[in-house]
Amino acid sequence: MEAPTQEQITKNLVPPKSEIKGQAFLVELNDLKVITTINIASKEIVGTPSLKGNIKITNKSKDILDIQAVTLEFLNEAGKPIPYKPDERVEKVYPFWKVLQPEGTAEGSLDVTIPMNAIKEKSLGKIEVNLVYVPSPLKRETLILSEKVE
Repeated sequence: MEAPTQEQITKNLVPPKSEIKGQAFLVELNDLKVITTINIASKEIVGTPSLKGNIKITNKSKDILDIQAVTLEFLNEAGKPIPYKPDERVEKVYPFWKVLQPEGTAEGSLDVTIPMNAIKEKSLGKIEVNLVYVPSPLKRETLILSEKVE
């Protein structure tokens, strides 16, 4: 039997729990972990690392908000985006289709990729969280077509 050539390493982000308040939302991220797969012989990272954790979003506005997605941007200490390498898998958008009433909350599991350089060079300084949402009241229009099968 061959010995494994790769090993999965899990590291906690510090701090493992963060809270950010925007104009319309309160976002809580917790249990944040980075999962990397390394080549045991070379100690090099293999593939694109992932960031996993939990997200809780609270609607702090007086309106109903229809959340479409959460996107994450990984920034260095200077606030500049950390680029992905050309061969890395990029998954920074987390679909989050929930309609939130005022003071309503929605929770989910976060699972996105993080640039290898953020881990390798320990250059991660900040995570920018962008909420993509449609404010309400939503306006809907129903159109009825008169059609027959002959």
